[in-house]
Amino acid sequence: MQYRTLGRTGLKVSELCLGTMTFGQQNTEAEGHAQLDKALEHGVNFIDTAELYSIPPRAETQGSTERIVGSWLKARGNRDKVILASKVVGRSQNDWFRPGGEKPRLTPQQIRYAIDESLKRLNTDYLDLYQLHWPDREINIFGEGGTTFRTLSDADEVPIAETLGALGELVKEGKVRHVGLSNETAWGVSEFLRVSREEKQPRIASIQNAYNLLNRTYEIGLAEMGLREDVGLLAYSPLAQGYLTGKYLDGARPPGARTTLFNRGQRYEKPGVDDAIRAYQALAKEFGLDFAQMAIAFVTSRPFVTSNIIGATTMEQLETALTSIQVEITPELEEKINAIHQLNANPAP
Repeated sequence: MQYRTLGRTGLKVSELCLGTMTFGQQNTEAEGHAQLDKALEHGVNFIDTAELYSIPPRAETQGSTERIVGSWLKARGNRDKVILASKVVGRSQNDWFRPGGEKPRLTPQQIRYAIDESLKRLNTDYLDLYQLHWPDREINIFGEGGTTFRTLSDADEVPIAETLGALGELVKEGKVRHVGLSNETAWGVSEFLRVSREEKQPRIASIQNAYNLLNRTYEIGLAEMGLREDVGLLAYSPLAQGYLTGKYLDGARPPGARTTLFNRGQRYEKPGVDDAIRAYQALAKEFGLDFAQMAIAFVTSRPFVTSNIIGATTMEQLETALTSIQVEITPELEEKINAIHQLNANPAP
């Protein structure tokens, strides 16, 4: 396992990060603890969670993932061995995150409530990285298509300076060491950097966006900004919610799989997706590689990726993901991956 610097923080995080969003629905507490133990055995020191989790979002399971991670930290007594990241939800119509049914917004009051609740569930008094799960702005960020924003004159947005100022207070108090973004745009990253610079607020260390062989849109604008500004990508969905294993080809629905259980895979069921998956699958076979490991290794190998967030529901899946670090993306393999990308560019943005 290699370790990379998180932005300009000086923190060294493992090239693979354990994502935990299945803990509390698809995985029990015991299974979550076993996954965390296994990841640490393989050298992973970076754990990502969120107040939203587990997935899919439900009032009755909200916060369950943080509670499972927190019970593991308490049982193992190893808080100092891990770099722990969580997230606060952005603008939402869901009314179960805040007291009294208040709709979530990235206001100072709501951010303070959210961090205090997360710290309680996680059995810790600080987070190494606290991220905005998605913006307060109304933008197209989850592949739903359509316009990316409302008419700006109609916008009802919590100012970025106000949100960043609230995060700055948490840093001063020691509840948060560093801050990051998630599901953000190039304009958003630029604006957060500008505000942090001009108002002497915490500098954004990272951005957590989707990035995989079916969705390389991060490379358009955001990758250059991240490299030049030292804002590292924490890439999520390297397997495109499992579609880059080939298990959902032709509408297949394996028993117990996430899309089978929850029917939430529409982002990866667009025209051209199956064609791209078949092409990448054949390429992995040509090189004698496990298809899933090739897909994960490609993401890990990108120079703008600080850490690749893997997730699993079985120990076998987790072992496959963890040992993907043994796969080398050679120049020949990369050239062929890029050739497929040119013919099937971003079918699932």
